[in-house]
Amino acid sequence: MKITPAVLVAVLVCFFAGCGGLPQKKQLLTVDFKKDQTLRYKFVSSRDIEIKFILGPGKTKTGKDNVENFSESMEMVAAYTPTEVDPYGVTTIKATCESVKIRRDSKAGRKAATNDAAEYFAGKSFSFTVDPRGKIEDYTQLNELIRQAGEKAFRPNTSRGRIKEPDMINDFVATQWFLWDAVSSIEKYAEGISAGQSWKSELSVPTPMVVRLSRDVTYTLAEVRNNPRGKMAVIRSSYSLGKSVPASWPIPYTGSFQMSGTFGFLANYKMLDLQGEGEELFNIDAGRTEQYNQQYQMNLEASFPMGLGLGSKVSIKQNLTMQLLENEKK
Repeated sequence: MKITPAVLVAVLVCFFAGCGGLPQKKQLLTVDFKKDQTLRYKFVSSRDIEIKFILGPGKTKTGKDNVENFSESMEMVAAYTPTEVDPYGVTTIKATCESVKIRRDSKAGRKAATNDAAEYFAGKSFSFTVDPRGKIEDYTQLNELIRQAGEKAFRPNTSRGRIKEPDMINDFVATQWFLWDAVSSIEKYAEGISAGQSWKSELSVPTPMVVRLSRDVTYTLAEVRNNPRGKMAVIRSSYSLGKSVPASWPIPYTGSFQMSGTFGFLANYKMLDLQGEGEELFNIDAGRTEQYNQQYQMNLEASFPMGLGLGSKVSIKQNLTMQLLENEKK
């Protein structure tokens, strides 16, 4: 066959446009559910907290009392089993929290609470429905489970009013409410996504104090990698402080109450800044997330009650990870 200039141009156009499965081809990122095939994931949410106390103009506490440091983490294993599958409609999934472990450390020497209300999720199951891209359609049972856990966060003795102990319920919310957010938030997912293309979403911000915060997310399909497990979409994300919290997001607690500990003593929290980034590996061939890692830092101000000082600066370094476990149940 004679290669004419016109044929050569056509071949080059096809190559750079991504014909025949070449790198520039758009990728369809959808979640693939297989009936009765259980996938198990390990979630970890951890944060390091620094509180710097300020007593007067340009002054801080001196010596070792200048700064207090805390750390806490939640490690959870959850299993997801599709019980009714409709690849073109709504799929029902049963989720079981197989284990929940909470660790809390205080370098300031305070004794951490022995129980955390988030441990209530261990052994509990709930069902929810999702569409083909992984967007959750029905949160009813998940909402009820979160509400039940919220009740466990309060001291049984109410003689001094309702007092809430520290808990990591909102860390559970951050991992379960926003499953598959990176792919389910693609507005025109049926058209596919090209490398370098970005889209927007919102994620929650779990904190050790009782505040409702969101982070604005920009997802970008960075590249598609070949892997023995299947083609992997590398989705990178960047985070900034959100302006508002959607009313549909769950609230674990109801009524008026006082929080115990340092974060109950401080008041009038004001978020100053939030910045971070993350990366997710989504298996295009298998239609499932393999892992993600989200890291960000937030800075806040808080005041003391009754004019005891100017207040404090609070810095929180947060890390959220998810990892598909190798020993999948078939």
